[in-house]
Amino acid sequence: MLIKLKNEINEHCDKKRAINYQRFFKTSKGDYGEGDIFIGVTVPILRKISKKYININFIDLQKLIKSKIHEHRLIALYLLVIKFNQGVKNNDDKQKKMVYDFYLNNLKYVNNWDLVDTSAHYIIGAYVFGNPTVKDILYDLAKSDDLWERRISMMSTFYFIKQGQFKDTLKISKILLNDDHDLIHKVVGWMLREIGKRDVQVEYKFLDKYYETMPRTMLRYAIEKFPEPIRKSYLNRK
Repeated sequence: MLIKLKNEINEHCDKKRAINYQRFFKTSKGDYGEGDIFIGVTVPILRKISKKYININFIDLQKLIKSKIHEHRLIALYLLVIKFNQGVKNNDDKQKKMVYDFYLNNLKYVNNWDLVDTSAHYIIGAYVFGNPTVKDILYDLAKSDDLWERRISMMSTFYFIKQGQFKDTLKISKILLNDDHDLIHKVVGWMLREIGKRDVQVEYKFLDKYYETMPRTMLRYAIEKFPEPIRKSYLNRK
């Protein structure tokens, strides 16, 4: 099944697109995606292909997620999300835990922002929300030296936000306020904005306490959808 899947992906390779992806995802020396390899397959095509291989086993998924090719790792994560959702649909706690454990054991391969953003809240967020005794993992990841683990921590709370629970997002946002990486500034600001879509007073309260010390990119993302006068007032006061 794995060989067939890879062959189908290869049918959609595009060298010109691959070059553009490598620039977009910062794969040059010293960049956050240094050394990542793209073959130029689009997200819609990968999602379409993934739906044909939902019965792939974890042995093949392990090989796929360890691939040096970005699109292989991305489709592995799509398949993991599908498997987790199957577990939800079938009320199969064993399958959900298998996917969750597999994800945690392979965090080092979830190593670009699109890989994180397409999987963390669907797997880590959903599992932890349903099993609050393991919530400490979010805070351990938030304090990690690894950029992607910190982003996974923040992004995982998107699932919590969708359930109307903001407490952990706000706590982890506070932990990451002084992070030195732009990709963390962006995701924290994004999650604060998502809270604001659901309860703007909660976002206002957090911002009024921390806007003066948070990075400007984080603030800009957080207030992006505010009415222009309010948005300007936050920016002008910083």
